[in-house]
Amino acid sequence: MTATPGLPPAAAAPAAAPDLFRAVFRRHAAGVAVVTARGDTGPVGFTATSLTSVSAEPPLLSFGIRTGSSSWAVVSGAGHVGVHILGEHQQDLAATFARSGADRFGAPTAWREGPEGVPVLDGVLAWLVCRVHARVPAGDHRLVVAEVVGGDPAGTGRPLLYHQGRFTALRD
Repeated sequence: MTATPGLPPAAAAPAAAPDLFRAVFRRHAAGVAVVTARGDTGPVGFTATSLTSVSAEPPLLSFGIRTGSSSWAVVSGAGHVGVHILGEHQQDLAATFARSGADRFGAPTAWREGPEGVPVLDGVLAWLVCRVHARVPAGDHRLVVAEVVGGDPAGTGRPLLYHQGRFTALRD
């Protein structure tokens, strides 16, 4: 292995700190989703930019959730979750589900009870209902792996993105 001029050898590189990690991932554009679940006292949900396709057969996806989040108590025991792909017109909805202490399911959020009792948001580009398959410890988060059991890809529009700490849209 040869060293790149101007960069220290990998062995001499400092350990990655949370600030470095965050700075690098601010440069990574990610699609924006909202994950929902039904709780005993009502629906919960949060904005996720960690949504990943895992497998087509069986259809599996994953997302991360911080164990200190207000939604974790419900998601930690939920059998099913909803996953919603947001459109560029839904920046306010993404911000609502990202904000701590917000009334996420109050007006103007439009939603209905979907399959398996999962809250389904109206007006999204696409949504899925998934059976939770596993919750894997990952630092201060859990990586949730879930199998798709239903959904609707028929929404219209372009996806909402998250980049450099803000919601944004694709450019042509």
